[in-house]
This record gives sequence, structure tokens and C-alpha cells, in this order.
Amino acid sequence: MALPSLGACGLPPNTDLTTGSIGRHKPLAAATTADRECLARAMYFESKRADQDGLLAVGTVVMNRLEAAAYPDRICDVVGQPRQFATGVLTKPMRTQDLPRIEQVADAVISGERHPKVGGAMFFHTAGRRYPYGNMHYVALAGGNAFYEKRGRGAVPLPASEPTPSAMSVAAAPEVTAAQTILNEPARNICQVASLTSSHRG
Repeated sequence: MALPSLGACGLPPNTDLTTGSIGRHKPLAAATTADRECLARAMYFESKRADQDGLLAVGTVVMNRLEAAAYPDRICDVVGQPRQFATGVLTKPMRTQDLPRIEQVADAVISGERHPKVGGAMFFHTAGRRYPYGNMHYVALAGGNAFYEKRGRGAVPLPASEPTPSAMSVAAAPEVTAAQTILNEPARNICQVASLTSSHRG
């Protein structure tokens, strides 16, 4: 399966854009059928189902949480945590015609594939929403979601009163400009986001 990579964007596949992430992790040991279904369900209900970048990005967040000590050690337990993923994520029906594509991406994630821009991020929200926290460092936008890492307060402050990137001074810090653009723009192709962030990092 041809999954997105930065190489397809005309950038080296291991380009350090924001997180220094790599494209693959070691495969998940002893993944069960339930693991696969729970991962597929998280991707299905949390991303635009026609957007492969978005599916892979959500899958990456699930796996990042799985690898973190603060979260459960089974995929279904990670996905089923209260108020973390879409309501009914483990019980709502999925359209049969969507399943082969979703399951294919889930299999790739279980085999070690990761979204090249999400890196180690473990959080996301619907693109276009704003929150008043100063510790949200945005790294990618895919499938209608904005993905972010929680860093020290003030890492990339994004108060609700902040002007949109088009209204910002050209002298604004490149990292802030790139993060605000990711936050404010509608969903776009990951290659466009990669190019944007790479150009700001010079």
C-alpha cells in the first residue's frame, strides 16, 4: 500500500520539520484481532474517512499513547478511555464498504508505519477550533484535525485574540507563524503542511 511520505512531497523522507520524527516504529508485538478493530475504529470515527493522511495521523496518536507510561498498554484500552476519543467509538457501526481501506491503514500502523509529521504527538482536536492554553505546540494538520504536543507553557502561545497569519507582522517568529497557520487553515494535504513548515524552518 502506498502510504504518504515526505519523499512524495519532494522532501527527504527523514526531514526534521518540527519533531524530528521517523516514519516507522517497530511492529506491535502480538497484535490481536481486537487490537486491529479498535485501532481501525479510532481512525474511522476521528478522521475524514476518505483522507488517508488523517487516518494514519490518528493511528499514530493511538500508538504514541500505547507506548507512553501514562496510558494503558492495550490498543482497545487506549481507544476506550473515557472522553478521549469519539463517543461510541467502540460500539457504533461502521460502513461495510469503508472497512477494507480503513483496515489496510490499521495494518500498516500495527506494522510500524507512522505519520511523518505527527511524530510523538499524543493529542489532536478538530481543525479550526481554538483553545486558550499556552502549552499546545502544533505539528500537523490532517483529516480535519490539528495534531499537537504538550510542551512547557509559552512554547507556542496561541491566545484566542491572536490575529490570523495573513494579518500577522512579517517579523513574527517563524515557528509561531507556522503553528498558527496549521491551527487556522482548513484541512489540507500533508505535503502542503510539510512544505509550509519546512520553509519556515529554513
